[in-house]
Amino acid sequence: MPPVSFDLYPAIDLRGGRCVRLVQGDYDREVRYDANPVEVAHEFAEAGTRWIHMVDLDAARTGEPQPQNRAVIQSVVAAVGDVGVRVQVGGGVRSRERAEALYDAGVARCVVGTAAIENPDLVGELASAGHRIAVGLDVRGTEVATRGWEHQSGVSLGDALTRLAGSGAEAVIVTQIAHDGMGGGSDLAGLRGVLDAPQRPPAMSVIASGGVGCLADIADLRDLRSPHGHTLAGAIVGKALHDGVISPVAAVVVARGSAEVDEPGPGPGQ
Repeated sequence: MPPVSFDLYPAIDLRGGRCVRLVQGDYDREVRYDANPVEVAHEFAEAGTRWIHMVDLDAARTGEPQPQNRAVIQSVVAAVGDVGVRVQVGGGVRSRERAEALYDAGVARCVVGTAAIENPDLVGELASAGHRIAVGLDVRGTEVATRGWEHQSGVSLGDALTRLAGSGAEAVIVTQIAHDGMGGGSDLAGLRGVLDAPQRPPAMSVIASGGVGCLADIADLRDLRSPHGHTLAGAIVGKALHDGVISPVAAVVVARGSAEVDEPGPGPGQ
């Protein structure tokens, strides 16, 4: 049986206030969608998801929040909060002030990426203040990339987990950049390694990101077991939903362990 706690995290990535996806994190390989991000969030909520994952790509690259993106995030939080859907946001969360602004806007959980490597004390500071924190570790091979995936940190995934072991972060989001936006499946072997990593505290759940291209890929992540029996807490899915390869309803059904649905539907806003 799949873990009860496994959640689908439909993704909405923002650049200049618009919904986009990057292929393998490359800002020069952008796929832009005409759909209104707030309407897309509505569709995800109506499909039954419990979370929506949002990324301010402009802030991830520069460290500075983009006003258009911030306005969209606030609108999405307001639109789906009344039906109990939580929003987690990453991209440029490199200071307490930036995180506090997101929490004040109603964001349930912030994703700290670059700062988790460059200023790991920030994660503990936010967690100590009672905030929900996830750490985003984006890796090429085994090395963590930062600043919108454009810089190699020189820090291995294992070392990053060691640094964050006592930080109070409740989740780690692991993205294998080579798989992101490709739709060829996730890095299952790498994820098993993270689940069993001795540096990972049992209370720090693992969320997969990158590579989902079909419903079977979601099922693979849902049913993944490490050699020591650990399981994933969820999966972030973006491009396959926006392209209409899979429908949000089908994705939620599979994530929750119901009978697999293999009929494609229109993408959000299509």
